[in-house]
Amino acid sequence: MGVGTARHCIFCEIVHGAGEASICYEDADAIAFMDIQPVNAGHVLVVPKAHFDSMDDVPEELALHLFGVALRLSPIVRRLAGASAVNVVVSSGREAGQDVFHHHVHLIPRVAGDGFEVPLPHAGSSMPDRTTLDAMAARIMCAMHDPVRRVVPLGVAVA
Repeated sequence: MGVGTARHCIFCEIVHGAGEASICYEDADAIAFMDIQPVNAGHVLVVPKAHFDSMDDVPEELALHLFGVALRLSPIVRRLAGASAVNVVVSSGREAGQDVFHHHVHLIPRVAGDGFEVPLPHAGSSMPDRTTLDAMAARIMCAMHDPVRRVVPLGVAVA
């Protein structure tokens, strides 16, 4: 759906005051509130007030602002939650685990033994050779400077 107002979006309802939320930060472009299904106490969501389905839809300036809010909140959340660490997580797209399609940034305070894992490297991954890594890095660099910004997926023939 991209930019605009989603048919039914719980985060849009919160932004417009129609949904229930425990708000811990708000400015003209962003709002942050407590996650109702927290990994640990203090789990916060930082959300743009405008509706964007995923990270790909968010304007760069707004994305930087959201991460700036996350940076300001992170040490406060960590201290108040008694956490020794924090995960900053964005799940962008269904396959990445996004379940509310209004872009948001998770601040997850972490304590030893909390049972939550983001295992990297992934157990099913293998270490590619340097040539493969260099080739992907070159493709990314070229795509960033391509005025048309057309990215061709790996394994797809280009005519």
